[in-house]
This record gives sequence, structure tokens and C-alpha cells, in this order.
Amino acid sequence: MLRQYYGSLIFTLACIVLAVVYGWTETGTVTGTLSLVWIVVVLSILEVSLSFDNAVVNAAVLEDMDEVWQRRFLTWGMVFAVFGMRIVFPLAIVAIAAGLGPAEALRLSLEQPQEYERIVSSAHVGIAGFGGAFLAMVGLSFFFDGEKDIHWITAIEKALTKISHIKAAEIGFLLLALYGISLLLPEHEALTFLVSGILGIVAFISVEAISTVLELSDKARQAAGLAVRSGLGGFLYLNVLDASFSFDGVIGAFALSNNMVVIALGLSIGAMFVRSMTIMLVRRGTLGEYLYLEHGAFWAIIALGGIMLASARWPIPETVTGLIGAVLIGLSLYWSIRHNRRCAEERAADFSAAE
Repeated sequence: MLRQYYGSLIFTLACIVLAVVYGWTETGTVTGTLSLVWIVVVLSILEVSLSFDNAVVNAAVLEDMDEVWQRRFLTWGMVFAVFGMRIVFPLAIVAIAAGLGPAEALRLSLEQPQEYERIVSSAHVGIAGFGGAFLAMVGLSFFFDGEKDIHWITAIEKALTKISHIKAAEIGFLLLALYGISLLLPEHEALTFLVSGILGIVAFISVEAISTVLELSDKARQAAGLAVRSGLGGFLYLNVLDASFSFDGVIGAFALSNNMVVIALGLSIGAMFVRSMTIMLVRRGTLGEYLYLEHGAFWAIIALGGIMLASARWPIPETVTGLIGAVLIGLSLYWSIRHNRRCAEERAADFSAAE
């Protein structure tokens, strides 16, 4: 099992060394350096603890991808997760919101961290709309599936399976939720929230469309006896999903520090461990072993999407988000273990009866 985490451990060591060097350069004291390193460690732990549902859903997609694309997700995808979402994304928000160039935004983040934090936080309504809508679509699409025959929360999931026969029912439901929340927002924020939410839905549909086109292309190549290069669609989907998960984490990190370097180092360590956790779940076949674990993860994603949407109107602590996700996944794991135990007992009883 530890073999899956070698890369993460090496990456963590490198980030800690960078944190020590940066802390000493900035503070010139051992106490100041240790304080900065401690914040990096805490941020990384929080990122991992809040993202287990992300790892489970990632594993569900990766199971259908070959090992080449699995490795690419862990390597190339990491560049996007770390450099793109933990560094470029907050800088882009500041550059757009303040009308600055990339260099000026970077200088502001390093020289005026309080102002940098204020500008990033002011974009929360748009981020909540986009990220919340995308994650909600990810979760709803799992349950709005007419071919789904395994259910955890049976009454609700069976009802959603029946409703799924109405085309685009989940999109209509989500649009009504976006409109309802927008009515509770100030007028100048309502339009931003609605547009961002609609773009989140469009982003989900676009990624699904790309995946479908690539899948059809692979089938056509396979039918013609050509080599199939499957995995690009899933790779794109996973990176957009990871980006949506990271939106709230980036903003929530400002509760511990407004230093861009510290936030980037801490969240990047967490992101790397989430990817290693994903690969471990795939390699060990955990989702196949625990029948309802995937269901718990998708319910957690729906909860996270709903919380992100609601956070545009009401401030919701990160701990609440993490606790809800942990409870849902923990319950689904318990139900899976109980199911496995009952199946084992039934097989033992049948074997005894046969004798």
C-alpha cells in the first residue's frame, strides 16, 4: 500500500523544504519558520480530510481507464491541480477583479496579502455558483440513471431512478435551485450567481460530450482493428472535477493564512495525497469490495455542491462540509461491511445445508 504514496511523500518533503527556506527568508527566525511550516502541514491535512469523497469518485472513473492514463492523471493532472488551481486560479481572480496584469497580481499576492485575500474572497459568489452547480450535476447524474440497479438509500435512489426517465430532469431541478437561491441574494450578486451556475452546468455537459465523442471514436477504431487510446475523456473529466472540489478549499485556506506561497504549498501536498489515495483505491479494488462506498461518495458530492451553492448566501464553515462528507462515506462503508458479512453468513449457511 505504501508504494502508492512514495511520490506523495517525496513531493511532501520537497514542499516542506521549500516552506522552511521561504519561512527563513521571510522571518529570519526559527520560531517564525516553524510557525509557517506548521500552517503548511495543517492545510495539507485539511485538504486530505475534506477530499476523501473526491478520491472515491476519481477511483470510480479511473477503474475504466488503462494504466497509462491513470499514471497521466497522477503526473500531468498534478501539474494542473497544483500550478493551475492552487496558484494560477487565485491570481487570475485577482487580475480580473482588480483589472491588473498577471505580474501585478503576483506582486500584490506577495507584497499585500490582505488585499489579495479580500479580492479573492469577494469572488466567492461566482465561484460558489460555478463549482456548486458542477458538483451537483456530478452527483445527480449518478443517481438519475435509469439503468442503476444497486441502491443504498433505497427509497430515495429508486425514486430518482424512475424520475431519470424524464430527460434532463436533474438539470431542471438544479436550475430551479439556482433560481431560488438567487432570489435570496442582493441584486448585484444574483445575476453573477445565476450566470456562474449555468456555466457550471454547461461545463459539465461539455465534458460529458467530449467524453462521449472520444468513447465513440475509440469504439470505431476498435471495430476497425486499430489501436485504442482510451482515457482522454475521463482525464479531462477528472481534472475539471478536481478543480471544482478545490474552489472552496482555496478560499477556505485564507482562514489560516493569506500568504499565497503558504496556501499553495499546503494545498498542493493535500492534492498529491488525494491522487495517491485514488490510485490506491483503484489498485486494491476497494469500490468493488465495498458495494455502497461509491454511493456514499456521490451523496457527499451532492451535499458539497449544495453547501457551495448555499454558501453564496450563508457562510458555512469548512469543518461542517468535511463532517457531512465523512459521515456519509462512513455510513456507506458500514453498510457495505454489513452487507458483506450477511452475504458471507448466507453462503456459509447454504454450504452447511448442502452438506
